[in-house]
Amino acid sequence: MPDCDLAFPSQNGTRILDRNLFRAFHNAMERAQIENFRFHDLRHTFATRLVQASVGIYEVQKLGRWKNASMVMRYAHHNPESLRSSIEVLNSFEKPFITILAQFPKKEGLQASLKLATP
Repeated sequence: MPDCDLAFPSQNGTRILDRNLFRAFHNAMERAQIENFRFHDLRHTFATRLVQASVGIYEVQKLGRWKNASMVMRYAHHNPESLRSSIEVLNSFEKPFITILAQFPKKEGLQASLKLATP
């Protein structure tokens, strides 16, 4: 149905009724022998998968139609592996790289200065 603007239309191109959608979901859960999973849990999965794939919070918010970013954070869950690329940014700085001026060694004639990291 190329002229239909619905993501998941019924067989005749109309909107799927809620009761039919929930019935199909329930039947699929039974066939797959999945327990303790609600239809609403798909919303958590949607947000989590996008965030773990490095999609920005703003984009996830718009796609999921959440009112604000804090609501997205309630739904999206990171696993430690999905955070690895973010922390590896620190490895890209030249060594030694002082980020706190208090770490600068105090030697006569030397003065601490700030250095901007460029990509």
